[in-house]
Amino acid sequence: MKNARIHLTAAFDERAGSPRRLKSLVTLRAIVTGLLIATVAANVWLLLLLNLGVPAAAMMEAIFLALYVWWACGGGPPHKWQAARVAAFRRKTLSQAQWTWGLVAAFFFAVTIHASLVLLFRFVPFPTRAFRHGYDFSFIPTLHLRWLAVVISAASAGICEETGFRGYMQQPIELRYGSPVAIAISSFLFTAVHLSKSWALVAMIPIVFGAGLLLGLLAWSSKSLIPGMIGHTMMDVGLFAYWWTGIAGTFTARPISESGVDALFIVACAALTVSLSIVLLAISKLRRNTKSNTEDR
Repeated sequence: MKNARIHLTAAFDERAGSPRRLKSLVTLRAIVTGLLIATVAANVWLLLLLNLGVPAAAMMEAIFLALYVWWACGGGPPHKWQAARVAAFRRKTLSQAQWTWGLVAAFFFAVTIHASLVLLFRFVPFPTRAFRHGYDFSFIPTLHLRWLAVVISAASAGICEETGFRGYMQQPIELRYGSPVAIAISSFLFTAVHLSKSWALVAMIPIVFGAGLLLGLLAWSSKSLIPGMIGHTMMDVGLFAYWWTGIAGTFTARPISESGVDALFIVACAALTVSLSIVLLAISKLRRNTKSNTEDR
């Protein structure tokens, strides 16, 4: 991995003049490449679903995602940029401890986001129409096929967006400006891309930006995209199934201004506090474990 980073840095150095110009070129290149890698690939599933139906589309998307990951982590042409792709994808073998803390962080990241949504819609009414606009799965004939579409949709977004935003965008900027700047930039653009959605109310912006920050920290602390992909996919399964399509139910709780503080509100507050604390603890453990493994080498 260290050799890959050196190769990536040298490749960019050859194409730049002053250090300031180099940093600007690296940042611009990372942003454009990350956006393309994330958004273009993530929309392949929608095209397949609308034109092939769920079973065939799911099979084709699985093949596409396998090839996408293979290429993004360094496989295939162009061989000239193979090392750069390896570095951008953060390809590495996770230790047992990293897998454990990575999975803990992934699960409680998803819990944190959903608890945040529950709390948000206890302060303001849940805008069902806005959240369901563009996510109508009624054309899919059976419930189990709808669930299959939900899982594939979530996996597609999780894999492609993490590769683009936390990999190809954030990782090169980390090398030039450090992790705080890189995570902030990737989180800002992650939020901006999602503002075009009908559910992107003003009150949703802090939640989307917060999700970007946590995913950015997870990628940085583990030096891998895998935990973030898992957490992002788990989050999106809930988003697609419950909040966006309604196949898992509909949120019906009234704002506390109407119902008062009830048990659901207290449970949501506790869930957010506990889950966020666990995510941050897991990220801290991942960072320490990653630094320890790096020093041992």
